[in-house]
Amino acid sequence: MAYILSEQRAAGHDDVVACFESYRDYLERMRSKFPPRAYELATSTWYYDPRDHRCPHDGWLEEVIVSETGSGERAEVRAVSMRVRLLGAYHDGHIELSYPRVFAYQLGAHPQRGHQGWRYDEFRLTEDGHVLHEVEWWGPAEAGRWLIEASDVHFEWVDDGAARRSPGAA
Repeated sequence: MAYILSEQRAAGHDDVVACFESYRDYLERMRSKFPPRAYELATSTWYYDPRDHRCPHDGWLEEVIVSETGSGERAEVRAVSMRVRLLGAYHDGHIELSYPRVFAYQLGAHPQRGHQGWRYDEFRLTEDGHVLHEVEWWGPAEAGRWLIEASDVHFEWVDDGAARRSPGAA
């Protein structure tokens, strides 16, 4: 069940507020089962606030890296991780999301138009207790939808603004 994606936001302002309240209630109910960093991110006051430069809304995809490593005698025990890098909406920094252990993913996109902008996303839990991160990409219309099932989600903000504002910066 989705809470705050486009379909749920198609209603009026009061309905959107109710959707966010339901989402917050869901997160609180599931708190003890949520991976710690994903929970911290989903419940932060800034993550869903487009006025905050760290918010991914309207960010542009720069890269997604899927890595597979092996262990065991013949490297037969495989593990997948992912890293997503976005140019922030204000173009003064980068958002880096890392998924340390990925169990499943679907990266739907319409590459002839590019990914456009990160529109909405939400974090839920699977029956196995993994975090499910659903992301919508939009431009004039939907440009793609991602589903990433992982052990957790790590967030990093890389502030590029200081270098751009420094005297003599290239």
